[in-house]
Amino acid sequence: MGIPIIVGVTGHRALREQDLPELREKVKKELEGLAARCPDSELVMLSAVASGGDTVCAECALELGIRLICPLPFPVEEYRKDFSEEEAVVFDGLLSKADAVFSVPDIEKAPDGASTGAYRDFRYRQTGIYIARHSHVLLALWDGGAPKPGGCGTAEAVDFALSGNYLPADGPALLHGGTAVIRIPAPRDGADDAPGPRRFLGEEQAFQEILEKTDAFNRLAGAESAPPEHLLPEDSGGDPHLEKMETLYQSAETISMKAAGTYRRVLAALAVSGTVLTLAFLLYDEAELCGMILLCGAMLVCAAACLRHAVRSDCHARYVDCRALAEGLRVQAFLRYAGSAKPVADLFSWTQLSESGWIAAAMNAVTVGEGPAETHDISACWVEDQRAYHEKASGKKTRLLVRNERLVKAAGVMSIVLYLAVLLFELTLGGLSPAAGLADDVLNFYRAGFKIALGSLSAATLFASGYYGKLSLSRQVSDHEKMERFYKKIGEQLTLWGQSEELLTRLAREELMENGNWCSYQRDNAPDLSI
Repeated sequence: MGIPIIVGVTGHRALREQDLPELREKVKKELEGLAARCPDSELVMLSAVASGGDTVCAECALELGIRLICPLPFPVEEYRKDFSEEEAVVFDGLLSKADAVFSVPDIEKAPDGASTGAYRDFRYRQTGIYIARHSHVLLALWDGGAPKPGGCGTAEAVDFALSGNYLPADGPALLHGGTAVIRIPAPRDGADDAPGPRRFLGEEQAFQEILEKTDAFNRLAGAESAPPEHLLPEDSGGDPHLEKMETLYQSAETISMKAAGTYRRVLAALAVSGTVLTLAFLLYDEAELCGMILLCGAMLVCAAACLRHAVRSDCHARYVDCRALAEGLRVQAFLRYAGSAKPVADLFSWTQLSESGWIAAAMNAVTVGEGPAETHDISACWVEDQRAYHEKASGKKTRLLVRNERLVKAAGVMSIVLYLAVLLFELTLGGLSPAAGLADDVLNFYRAGFKIALGSLSAATLFASGYYGKLSLSRQVSDHEKMERFYKKIGEQLTLWGQSEELLTRLAREELMENGNWCSYQRDNAPDLSI
């Protein structure tokens, strides 16, 4: 079970009969191309199965064995009123083959006192928004007309996907920038022009990166066995959406932890290589141990091999990205468990959307379907558990930070002691002594020893600052302490005011922001030769 690649559909109803074979061929070609680009991912089509373009795409998907999910503007019986008797037969046949059929929620604020016609247009508009925001790519069987303010057609759906030009009830939408639109020209009935070639609309590089990262995650997740620990309490059973989120969370967490282990081993190996290299060169230069030059070369080769391994395994990016994905899935699962249908992707900061567009797309993909049917208390399983986690993590990181500071402090004290010893030596027996000193060869022997000792201390300090510095321990301690206080405060608010949608949204937003901050400074700590 992985993150599906969601193919949304929009298209007008007035297709020309003579164009249908060519349109079907083009739609199948696009679907087959996407499947080939993402061999480890499942394709899922979102279609409202309206007559025309929606129906053509849905039929093509089913013929290719692609799962069909139908977000509708109305309950089935009400929606069927918009179909002729002949169209209704096709409509019912497609719904019978769909994996899921549901009415979309209102994303924008419903108009007050709207006429029946205006309200129906509003609901069609909400369906277009829903499909556009939950899709990785939107197939548009479209004649290229311009969108209209407040409209509900194909042109508006394309605009929703590319520009996010709609206004959710709780604030403006921010897009992750990777949603693509593939326009398959479809002239309207009565037009004289030929269909024309397909066109890609959107940021192609961002779209390609989203597909690549999503498929790479699915490939890794398929090779992992999920850990036995459960994210949610046992009474969450029976909700397939929660089960899928928990499974994906466990996979993301496992991949992140393995990548983190590789990342830290690479950091340690680079730090040790740099330290040994420094010491070996001192012995070669000062003690004239010629064999040490071979050790210097070995350490350079070791450092290069470590960097190559880090690049090939992509451990650093995988560690950060899968940690961010796991956090998003965890927050989304707890929101649904609490009875909230709030999409986590809507709570991402602009920085998160810019740095992790594939994760925002993944979160939209895994939330396709009906909203939560039950409400559960999250004070213990979410708030208190997270407070306890940050308290424990703060203590652990503090101990590491203290250890690092002690190492640096000890190296500083020993450097001062060695300096005083060297100064005393030079004043009494060396070049600063007023009396006759030691012979030159003896002086040089002692001086070489002092240089090696001082260099060794510098190398030890290099190790500590290189390895522990990359871990950003002081920043992590500060973050854990702040979040522990935050969860304590949220717990008090829950006791006072209860579990409101506003409080849940604030809780989710703060947690995602904290993870976004962590990701931002961790991205700067990739392995390199600076350590």
